Amino acid sequence: MNILVVDDKASIIEHLDGLLTKRGCRVTTASNGLDGYEKYQNASFDLLVIDHLMPLMNGIQLLKNIKQHENTHTPIIFMTTQGKDSVAELIEQQLCDFVIDKPIDEQNFLSLIEQLNKQNTRFASL
Repeated sequence: MNILVVDDKASIIEHLDGLLTKRGCRVTTASNGLDGYEKYQNASFDLLVIDHLMPLMNGIQLLKNIKQHENTHTPIIFMTTQGKDSVAELIEQQLCDFVIDKPIDEQNFLSLIEQLNKQNTRFASL
């Protein structure tokens, strides 16, 4: 599985990179929304993990940009420190598949990826 992780916090990127790499995933990281959008345009990903509040381009704007140019559906997990219920009201439902709270609960995060894996035949098994 090829995953793009976009977050402005180096500690979050390192944590998710290690967690996913241990499970055989290929992880590309981006430190802000603009960097993430450029990487998204230049490669193919099976899953996007995007933070909400970032410099240069926040997560909601990144979602909108991706959806404007997407030919196929790439599953998206949207992460926030603002509370997933309040953020879910801010973004249009079709922009992402799941909204999760930070700090990330590893077990729930991995279960979510497995759930997406079962729903999407493009994913390689974890």
